[in-house]
Amino acid sequence: MEHAYTSNLQMLLSLMKGRRRFYAAAAAAIVLATLFSYSVPLVLRFTIDSVIGGQPVGLPAFLARRLDRPGLIEVLKQSIWLCGALMVLLTALQGLFSYLKGRWASMAAEAVARNLRNRLYDHVNRLPFLSQGALDTGDVIQRCSSDIQTVRVFLENESVEVARILIMVGTAIPVMLYLNVVMALISMIAVPVVVSFSYFFFLKVRVFFRASAESEARLSTVLQENLTGARLVRAFSRKAFEIDKFDRANRDYRDKTNRLIRLISIYWSLSAWLCMLQIGAVVVAGAAAVAAGRLTLGTLTVFVSYAIILVWPIRMLGRIMAEMSRSFVSLDRLKEILAMPTEAAGQDPGTVPDEDIEGRIEFEGVGFSYDQQARKTLEEITFQAAPGQTVAILGPTGSGKSTLVCLLPRLLDYTEGSIKIDGRELRQLDRAWLRSRIGVALQEPFLYSKSIRDNIRLGAEQAPDDHIFEAAEIADIHRTIQETFQEGYHTLVGERGVTLSGGQRQRIAIARAILRDPPILIFDDSLSGVDPETDARIQAALGKRQGRATTFIISHRISTVSKADLILVLEKGRITQAGSHAQLLKQPGLYQRICNIQKLVETELEAETGGRGTEDAPQAHRPTRP
Repeated sequence: MEHAYTSNLQMLLSLMKGRRRFYAAAAAAIVLATLFSYSVPLVLRFTIDSVIGGQPVGLPAFLARRLDRPGLIEVLKQSIWLCGALMVLLTALQGLFSYLKGRWASMAAEAVARNLRNRLYDHVNRLPFLSQGALDTGDVIQRCSSDIQTVRVFLENESVEVARILIMVGTAIPVMLYLNVVMALISMIAVPVVVSFSYFFFLKVRVFFRASAESEARLSTVLQENLTGARLVRAFSRKAFEIDKFDRANRDYRDKTNRLIRLISIYWSLSAWLCMLQIGAVVVAGAAAVAAGRLTLGTLTVFVSYAIILVWPIRMLGRIMAEMSRSFVSLDRLKEILAMPTEAAGQDPGTVPDEDIEGRIEFEGVGFSYDQQARKTLEEITFQAAPGQTVAILGPTGSGKSTLVCLLPRLLDYTEGSIKIDGRELRQLDRAWLRSRIGVALQEPFLYSKSIRDNIRLGAEQAPDDHIFEAAEIADIHRTIQETFQEGYHTLVGERGVTLSGGQRQRIAIARAILRDPPILIFDDSLSGVDPETDARIQAALGKRQGRATTFIISHRISTVSKADLILVLEKGRITQAGSHAQLLKQPGLYQRICNIQKLVETELEAETGGRGTEDAPQAHRPTRP
């Protein structure tokens, strides 16, 4: 389901859906806490002026009639601790409802953050292949963690504080006007200044928040790239360069964050000075009024208390607006991801056929371009593969081999022509259903930081161990796992399989593809990291499965592609030759030239090894112990 938000406020309201009752309860709790906090100064005024001072109760009539009784006043004079107990009770109730406000707001904010993380992660996973590949990993991690955390903090703390400010202003001002109009005006003289200052701060700080967030994202990207490419950094002795690169990104983040901190500190210091000036004005004016007999000591106490209670929350308005600005920046960054169209956006989700795939594949005039303005990567691709056949694809780098096989699982969608599987147009098939029936082993396989067993059974989690062993045997990795690794299939491979050699990672990926026993198999140059002997054993094992799956093999080795039923030679995005190994050997062209070159290399190598052949030649890839 796609979400298009016209404003940040609309997005916030959408995120609160299902949790609004918690926010309503938190707002009600903060209102009650505020009312109880305002009641304490009134009790103190009543105690000073009426109980101790003997003056008439200066409260609204409905309260004065109940409190201005000689008997009650006398009791309170004799037991003045009751007034103190009442203030303690009111303060305790204020604390209770403040706690409930924090609890309910936290529960709601955590639920919103969880839903937002799930929504963002789900959206990223459903982005098209090209869009997902273009994303900056560090930046996406930053948005999924730091930006969502910023939104969570705002929803937990600042969003409900708005209710406190409204109730404080709505309660304090009428009470102060009732007690003394002149003192009320003096108590509010700084309020419009602080509000205006807060609004100006809100407009200014938003730019600084965005600059700091983007700089932090770049810092995360540098860190992620360096950790991922640690081997490459050491191999090329680039440690000093990478340290300097990180230092530059770190200094940029520090400088932008310092600018933000300086702006915030200016706001807090100036607003604190205005608030203290406001309280000082109330104390001075009130003291003069008390000395002149125009104001009681209890009423002065109320005004000082209310000035403190009123002005500081108004000052907090700047903090609320600052956090709102920060959260809006984070929401903008999140919306940039959520606004990206997913694979199925605006398209028919596709049908799920009743019968399974047999594996008959037809390409008819297929064309593809990564950019409409650029040269076509594939052009006029036409061939057919019968169920169970093996199709080998050979060609120079950049000829479009990987792009061609990426069209089958709809990682990329062809822009011209037609691709049919068992007579059904590929675009009309549901992506998830289609991909569940295609096994893929890539040239650069990705392994999770899990055990070898878990990596092999990825996508076939219920597969029994004997099936896992069988797939590993076909990929010629079973014996290596048992003999080389002390914990066997339970060996942890480390992040991205870093503890394994390139050939071992590729063979595990081959076993993973075979384990699912799909009707279509794709090996995208997935044997480039193994030696010729291992390649031959894997080919022999795959040959025993002949007919079980329509198989596509991309390779630069003639020995790998020679046994295929159909060999396609790609040059500059076009099929220039097609046929069996025997047929292509008779045709002048790229295939014949590659055969001659590889045969010459093998002859020279055999001569150099004294006729021992490649069997005794040094192997580039040996199984390594983690």
